[in-house]
Amino acid sequence: MDADLGVDLQIAVLQINLTVGDLHGNADKIIARSRAAHAGGANLVLSPELSICGYPAEDLLLRPAFIAACTLQVARVAQELADLPDLTVVVGHPISATTTDAREKSVSVTSLHNVASVLRAGRMVATAIKRELPNYQVFDERRYFSPGHSACVFELPTPKGPVKIGLLLCEDAWFAQPALDCKAAGAQLLAVINASPWHLGKGADREAHMRERVQQTGLPLIYTHCVGGQDEVVFEGRSFALQNNGDLALRMP
Repeated sequence: MDADLGVDLQIAVLQINLTVGDLHGNADKIIARSRAAHAGGANLVLSPELSICGYPAEDLLLRPAFIAACTLQVARVAQELADLPDLTVVVGHPISATTTDAREKSVSVTSLHNVASVLRAGRMVATAIKRELPNYQVFDERRYFSPGHSACVFELPTPKGPVKIGLLLCEDAWFAQPALDCKAAGAQLLAVINASPWHLGKGADREAHMRERVQQTGLPLIYTHCVGGQDEVVFEGRSFALQNNGDLALRMP
C-alpha cells in the first residue's frame, strides 16, 4: 500500500478458517500464523472478527464459562507472542464488562461486547468495542452484545516513528460515523476486521462501501476477512486493501 505514511509498515492479514467453539485451536492458528508473519517482516497482524471463538457463536455466548474461556485464550495468545515485542496482533473475541450506575451505586450491570483487542509484548494495549450491531438476514448480534460508543485508535511502533491505526469491526465500517470518529482521533489508516457472510455480489458490495469510507476520510483501508463456513453461513475470503484515493492495492483469493 502507498499510504504515504513515511514509515515502513508491513501488515499481515490472517485469512483463516475458524471453528466455532474451538477456542484453543483458533488461538493456535493465530499464534502460529503470527509468528510466521513476523518472520516474514510483519509488524502488524490482523485476524478476523471474533477470531478466538469463531463466528457466529450464537447461544454459546450466553454461557459465562464460555466467555471466561475466550478471555483465557486471548491472554494465552498475548503471552505466547510476548517474546516478539515489536509485533502487534489484533484478535477478535467476546468480553464481559461490569458497570455501576453512577446515580445508583448499588446497581451493577454486566454487559457483553464484541471486541477487537490489540496485543503487544504480552499485554493488551487497546480494545475496540463494536458499535453497529447487525440484526438482519443471518445476524442476531443485538441478542448477545451491547454496543460501544467511541473510536479506538492505537499507536503502532515502527523504526521511523509510530503510526496511528483506527480499528473498526465489520458492520462499523458500513456506516460513516465510526470511520470519521477514527479520523478525528488522529488515525492515519483504517483496519477493519470481519466475519462477513457471503452471498452473490457481496465481494463487490463490500469494496464499494469501503471505498466510500476511504473517500470520506482520505485514509487508506485494509479489510481482513475469514474463510470457511459455519452451518449455512459461508465466508469466502477476498480480503483487500484500498489506497487513500480509493484504488485497489490488494485483493486476496
